[in-house]
Amino acid sequence: MTSPPFEEVELNKKHEEILGKRAVLLQQMESRYEQQKSKRKQQVKLSQAAHERNAQLLQDLQKMENRLRTRKLPHPDILSLETRYWASVEEKIPEWESFLLGKGPHPSSDPSRTPKQQKQKTLPRDHATTQDGALPPRPILKHVK
Repeated sequence: MTSPPFEEVELNKKHEEILGKRAVLLQQMESRYEQQKSKRKQQVKLSQAAHERNAQLLQDLQKMENRLRTRKLPHPDILSLETRYWASVEEKIPEWESFLLGKGPHPSSDPSRTPKQQKQKTLPRDHATTQDGALPPRPILKHVK
């Protein structure tokens, strides 16, 4: 028996090295494949949960929309009062803007106004007196559903 030539031994070593690298790469590929499968399953679960949440939100919105459609409108006097209130607020915005932004004094501290005007503006309505000096009766508030 003769010993194998040197080249054949080297080829055998390279072959074994390649087979080892191949086994490592196959193991890595299998591991990555399992990770991807796991990630896909997780994404499917998240997607299903999001779909269920969206469906529930849609149902809730539809219920609210139906309630709003069937809800009675407030009395016309209340609507008128509300409209006038917001018109008044919008009208006063320029006067109050600098104060609300922290850039100017309170509108009632305007020196061009007379003390009577300042007092009238700062006196709360529920403490205003009638002509005979008595306080007016407080309104009875009813909650409208």
